[in-house]
Amino acid sequence: MDDKISRRNLLKKTVAGVSTAAFLGTASKQGASWKGSPVVPDEEGIAPMGLHPAESSPIVPLTNTSDVYIPPRGNSFFKFSFDFPEPSVSFENFQFSFRVYTFENTYALDASLMTVESAPDGLHVRCKGFVWAGDQQKAPGTLEAHIVRNGSFVECQATAEMGRPIKSIAAILRGVPRGKVSVAGGNFFDPKDNELLFGYPFDGGSLFVAGGMDSPVLVIQSGEKDYFFLSTLLKEVRASRFYLQPGEKGYRVELTHEREGWAKSNRIETPVWRVGRADSVEAAYRPHFEHLEKAFAIPDWESRSDVPAWFREVALVVSLHGMHWTGYIFNDFAKSLKILEWVATQIPGKQVLVFLPAWDGRYYWNYPIYKPDPRLGGEQGFRTLIDKGHSMGFHFMPMFGMNAANKLLPEFNSFADATTEQIDGDTFNLNWVDWDNDRHNEGNGGYMNLGVPSWRNWLSARIADVISNYHADAYFLDIAGGWENNTKADMHEGTRLLVGGLRKKFPSVLICGEMPYDALMSFMPVFHVFSGGGYPPAMKKYVRAFQHLSLPAPGRGSSGVHESGFG
Repeated sequence: MDDKISRRNLLKKTVAGVSTAAFLGTASKQGASWKGSPVVPDEEGIAPMGLHPAESSPIVPLTNTSDVYIPPRGNSFFKFSFDFPEPSVSFENFQFSFRVYTFENTYALDASLMTVESAPDGLHVRCKGFVWAGDQQKAPGTLEAHIVRNGSFVECQATAEMGRPIKSIAAILRGVPRGKVSVAGGNFFDPKDNELLFGYPFDGGSLFVAGGMDSPVLVIQSGEKDYFFLSTLLKEVRASRFYLQPGEKGYRVELTHEREGWAKSNRIETPVWRVGRADSVEAAYRPHFEHLEKAFAIPDWESRSDVPAWFREVALVVSLHGMHWTGYIFNDFAKSLKILEWVATQIPGKQVLVFLPAWDGRYYWNYPIYKPDPRLGGEQGFRTLIDKGHSMGFHFMPMFGMNAANKLLPEFNSFADATTEQIDGDTFNLNWVDWDNDRHNEGNGGYMNLGVPSWRNWLSARIADVISNYHADAYFLDIAGGWENNTKADMHEGTRLLVGGLRKKFPSVLICGEMPYDALMSFMPVFHVFSGGGYPPAMKKYVRAFQHLSLPAPGRGSSGVHESGFG
């Protein structure tokens, strides 16, 4: 492969707690000042911080280089090579600033046009203009932010307007401790002096740069029984990125909210950003997931109505790989049936779900025809496999690509309008695998958008045909967690409509997705990958999961139809 990561590593990033974060402890002793700053620093170079709502709240003249390692001491990401203003407001031992991103530049608050007023339990920040080019230029616009104490939390929400479309907005926070980090319930790890970038969902639009977050929440263990948490309280699936830049005492944190790419506007409103401390992992994570349960109507596992009774008896998933992208056959339908006859001697069939990747022929190449491949045994062989398997008690789940289609197939013209362009307009293809091993990734895969009716209708019809004609008990959606902000339509809403429509037709048929993100758990009860090693209830409270098809087989460790190969 070239410098892009493999899908196996992508899965590790997305689900194994590779998301992280933290928050800076104290204010800079080297606050920068710039033209028009309304605050005069004290003799140590910084205005007071950590004030309570009833006290005055001065503006601290910081920049992007305040309180961070310059140059970086570990792994790092792109950054401005000059001081960019970050006039900050102090509240409850934190410092808040903001950036606004249009489709053509980056804007900071104009400190000379900022006002800060006391409000019930917090502060009301107003700014009547922006600066750009490192404070060398000014631009019209407004920003309002509310920063409040809500019980044991500190919460922040902002709104900005300009005379041109706004792409995204970031809150910049200081006052965040360093320590071991867990993201979205993932395992805690020591980030050392590395800069950290994580995105929600599906890496938040930075697929091969950011680490993944199944939910926009992170926890930092800064000491024994001392946990710091930060979360974005979304009510809709939207791209969210967390960037952490270390300094001697803590992190400078950028929390970026990106608007939906299919609805441009000169105004942007953020979700609520929340921070706080707790004395346990449970207390740190639980408030975020309580919000999710309400925002996305996520049921507990025990009360789910979308789990067929037969699946609650399943104890084993057997993956029977069909045909590799190259055409190599691992198991045709006849061989698969023989394997199941042996499996039935080891465990009752009713306790087994049979997962069928590449039942439709060349893996990924044949997407999205979804018909039994003649070389594997054709329609009759597929029907015999399922019918005889059913007679032994087995349940069957064929695999479908939720967002994958071969652009070289003639069928592609039927839904060519459903390809994906990211919010900036750049084409987003399914092009990160070297299927033919010529050491160059293939470029024939379109990344399809279920929010577009043509693709959703095509895929729904193919799945319904397989369920109706062959009596499949479940269906699997590959790359289910691959939500991408784009210029056409909401992929999450399209997925919800697809699953809801199929469930109405086939209420006893199970839906399973590959990798999760939080909102998917409202209508997908089973996934192919489990996350939450640092906080298991992040998934286990709501859904179940089984091992990925790329798990090495006994013996030489073959990954079967999956591209990783061996090991």
